[in-house]
Amino acid sequence: MPRPLTTHTHTHNTQTQKGERVVGILGTGDFSRSLARRLVASGYIVLVGSRTPKRFVSLFPEEVTSQIDAASQADIVFIAVCPEHHSTLSDLKQALAGKTLVDVSNGLRISQYGPSNAELLADRFPESWVVKGFNTISAWSLQMGPRDGSKQVGDNSKAKISVMELCRRMGFIPVDMGLLSSSLEIENLPLYLFPSWRVPVLGTLALFIFFYLYNFIQDILQPYVTAGKNFFYKMPIETVNVTLPSVALVLLSLVYLPGLCAAFLQLWLGTKYKRFPDWLDQWLTMRKQLGLCSFLCSVLHAIYSLCLPMRKSARYELLNNILLSVNDGVEISWDDEKVWRMELYLSVGIMALGLLSLLAITSLPSVANTVNWREFSFVQSTLGYCALAMATIHTLLFGWNRAFIPAQYRFFLPPTFLLVLILPFLVLLGRLALLVPCVAQRLRQIRRGWEKSHHIRFTLVKPLQAIKN
Repeated sequence: MPRPLTTHTHTHNTQTQKGERVVGILGTGDFSRSLARRLVASGYIVLVGSRTPKRFVSLFPEEVTSQIDAASQADIVFIAVCPEHHSTLSDLKQALAGKTLVDVSNGLRISQYGPSNAELLADRFPESWVVKGFNTISAWSLQMGPRDGSKQVGDNSKAKISVMELCRRMGFIPVDMGLLSSSLEIENLPLYLFPSWRVPVLGTLALFIFFYLYNFIQDILQPYVTAGKNFFYKMPIETVNVTLPSVALVLLSLVYLPGLCAAFLQLWLGTKYKRFPDWLDQWLTMRKQLGLCSFLCSVLHAIYSLCLPMRKSARYELLNNILLSVNDGVEISWDDEKVWRMELYLSVGIMALGLLSLLAITSLPSVANTVNWREFSFVQSTLGYCALAMATIHTLLFGWNRAFIPAQYRFFLPPTFLLVLILPFLVLLGRLALLVPCVAQRLRQIRRGWEKSHHIRFTLVKPLQAIKN
């Protein structure tokens, strides 16, 4: 609820001989202590106001005084008191009149309707100027240094400017978020738990559960039901290791599929000035998270693969194979086809993981800010499709000729790798379709502003001789 500006002014008569402004902090919690230390390190005179000053003198290297003294002497006052205790500050209304109050509080739960804590504080102190800020910075960040940004809102521009100057002097980057009516959004920010990761993580878990159950049915349940073989020991490592690359490849395909959908939609509509459907908009914003989830599954797959020979079951299987070879009188056990398949399979897999690592590193803000847009798009698009192609070839080499062996279709279900390859093939074929010269040229025209329904059409005039004939 924005409040009308008043003509009340406040003369700063609390400056020291050096011209330093006095900052007051009402509250003696962990955040107050970290804030006080940071302000002192930034060169400010700090007064900490408490209802029981003597109790907290040993905890603060700065001066701890009564709340009324801190409110009276300070130019800017931080309200570091829990919102439910704001009523205890009512006696300070006259001392705080005309001063800038910085509300650093947060709610206990996400609120959609309000009013916010800052708006309630503004109603309680109508003669003061309330600025919402510093609530997105933790006490740890205040102690360790400027690793975050402070977002503030308020109705008085001078009050906001003074808080933003203080923020810069402390080493943080201030962001003006508008009027005090926007404070509810800022108070909700620290309460969100990875909002942009919720759908990608849930999707990753859903894919993992699906492919794990699918592999369990084919590799463990089917042999047990049909032949009574007990392969349940494979569940913790081997089944997980087969599941992880399936999830990684599908997730990587989902990173590039929305871009293809957007391109074909623009070609269909003949313009770039129409909004994408909401589901496509949201999908496009999730590509980074989906890619990092794919990278995580790929790394875990590599680690699990390295651990496969360390299993006791693998050692027993190796000893059994050696005994069988000795009993059968086989002196040299060598299969060129299997050797070449495994060599290519590992080599392509390593290259795919290397490209995925490059994509993941480039997506980090600290790295992305050091490259220009063309370099970033080359890595994320061109090299990204190369990573998808390599991962697809890696899966094909894993399958080899198993797609043509009837015994691999257990319970009449196709092998897992065939199921996984459907989406990557669709994405790669879609990308190849967009590389066709006529399609690529039309897409470039659309993205440069050309519209199918507004372009000028030219009609050739027939020659005079042709008209006469």
